[in-house]
Amino acid sequence: MKKLLTTLLAAASLTTALAQESPKEEDFFKIQKLTAPEGTLLEVGGLVTLPGGNLGVATRRGDIWIVENPTSRAPFFRKYASGLHEILGLAYKDGALFCAQRGELTKMQDTNNDGKADVFETVYAWPLSGHYHEYSFGPKIAPDGTFFVTGNVAFGDEEWWRGESRVPWRGWTMNITPEGKMQPWATGMRSPCGLGIFDNELFYADNQGDWMGSGGIVHVKKGSFVGHPAGLRWTSMANSPVKLSQETFFAKIDERRRRDEDGHAIKPENIANEKPTLLYTMKEQFPGADVQVPAVWLPHGVLGISNSEILEIPQGVFGPFAGQLLVGDQGMSKISRVFMEKVNGEYQGGAIELRNGFRSGVLRMAWAKDGSLFVGETNRGWGSAGDANEGLQRLVWNGAVPFEIRTVKAMPDGFEVEFTKPVDRKSAEDLASYRVESFLYKYHSVYGSPTVNKEALPLKGVKVSADNMKARVIVGDLRRYYIHQLTLDGVRGAEGSYSLVHPIAYYTLNNIPDGQKLAMNEVSTRNSAATPATTAPAAAPATGKKATATKGKVTTGAKPKIQEGQAISMAKAPTYDEVKGLLARHTCLACHQANKRQVGPAYSDVAKRRYTNDQIVELIYHPKPTNWPDYATEMPPMPQVPKADALKIAAWINSLAPPVAAVAAAIPTRRSSKQP
Repeated sequence: MKKLLTTLLAAASLTTALAQESPKEEDFFKIQKLTAPEGTLLEVGGLVTLPGGNLGVATRRGDIWIVENPTSRAPFFRKYASGLHEILGLAYKDGALFCAQRGELTKMQDTNNDGKADVFETVYAWPLSGHYHEYSFGPKIAPDGTFFVTGNVAFGDEEWWRGESRVPWRGWTMNITPEGKMQPWATGMRSPCGLGIFDNELFYADNQGDWMGSGGIVHVKKGSFVGHPAGLRWTSMANSPVKLSQETFFAKIDERRRRDEDGHAIKPENIANEKPTLLYTMKEQFPGADVQVPAVWLPHGVLGISNSEILEIPQGVFGPFAGQLLVGDQGMSKISRVFMEKVNGEYQGGAIELRNGFRSGVLRMAWAKDGSLFVGETNRGWGSAGDANEGLQRLVWNGAVPFEIRTVKAMPDGFEVEFTKPVDRKSAEDLASYRVESFLYKYHSVYGSPTVNKEALPLKGVKVSADNMKARVIVGDLRRYYIHQLTLDGVRGAEGSYSLVHPIAYYTLNNIPDGQKLAMNEVSTRNSAATPATTAPAAAPATGKKATATKGKVTTGAKPKIQEGQAISMAKAPTYDEVKGLLARHTCLACHQANKRQVGPAYSDVAKRRYTNDQIVELIYHPKPTNWPDYATEMPPMPQVPKADALKIAAWINSLAPPVAAVAAAIPTRRSSKQP
């Protein structure tokens, strides 16, 4: 009896352990607030950690603070400078601070050691037209000690949607020596808020907009063109390293300048079902122009809407991710993680979410001496997720290793996924645990782009390493230059049978490497979700039709089959606790809250529209920004959300409606699916 009781208790303990919710990102990375003096508005535009460990903080309002003991419970804020013009970057070099103001790179020094800057020196000044959108970002210090600064484009007057370079070097990266000599470096930038040095090379992050279908990280080589044509206006100047002209560009690429019968400019809109122009094809169109495509795309609305700071993770901090990059996002108030490799001499790699939930838009980051991460935030005029307009927070790793995708690497026949902890071999050798899809964005003068040319790719086999730390997946129909979305929903950890904290990675496959392909006799082809093949005529349907086998064809994931119109109109709608994991996983919470307007409308306001569950699902997949004209940031299509998840979310949203509306939305209907 005692032995039986012991066995039952052990079984119960195992069942409880297996039923435990898998850890989330907040279980490993805690967000802490730095308390600033009352009345201080920290709309952070620049951050830098000083040699002694103090923190330099620059604000968009033109102030610079030095924060002493910034990781303590009582940091001390000392104002170092004020009266500067919208600082959007801060660096330290040779005992001085450097910042990019609207129109110049400025050097600041405290020569009398009273704790305040008393010498302000213009290192280099660039032209301004006075347009509000002419932000200047930087500087970042290059390995040779020079500075990189980037400049935003302006917008048109009547054509307010069109980026313009009204004065030289708007939409450019500039390289500036400490002595004040400027060399134009590259063009094609639209809103180049994020700069970073990796592998002794310059990278930058841009935002979605005209000609920019989505954000991403681009390797900025001298003389390269990275996509936005406004800056080509200045390539005829003697010191331009870029030789592609606007005339040559627009002779081949339609910028869609149209006017109506009254002579008014017509805003270009996305054309559905067209054969899209793609950025990488510009390499063939302009072979001598050194067209540079993103090394890593950051899918819009998933890994950000306004990508910002790029920062390398040093050794000894954030556990298994040293040597990778962090990328902030201002609009979605989150940080993503990027891993890169060189294939055929060019950078490419993948991106995955690290942490969301910051109180305002993440613009700048800097490492503290204790290995935690300072995060500077702002949203004035730009909008962001979170409950504040500004902020200075700290991201602290608790030392526990999360079960995550550490890296994805391209292989001649697919991808190799490395994990941070051993996987459960049975789940990792099941092809149903994986899905791979590829897609891209249009290259056009329209603001942003839907995902296009989306395809589910066939999975042919998987090989798990002897130490259970890697899974090499054979994937068919790989497409060069495309984003490949790897979804590993079914992979479980050896410890606790936990799911991955973030099961989706986005790999930009600019080049397919050469090398040895896996032989089919060394991989697992087991697929628990595959439809069994029919092997005998007796198994054919009663209609007498010939049975067909599914030879060589496998499904790429265990997706529930839900018929169109089959809403989850359950007697009791899901609770927030039941859907919050889905909202977090699919990044919904970055733009929406239950009862508060954020980047997008509150879910309670969506519920008041009395959509059916199926209509909400359709709007998740195909948003209609015209339904919400008061919101500046358009919702991107979210086709990656499984239908079962989308229906559950929709049912919860409709539960937030006022009683009468909730009843109407819950009744199954065959009304037209046309959106109100």
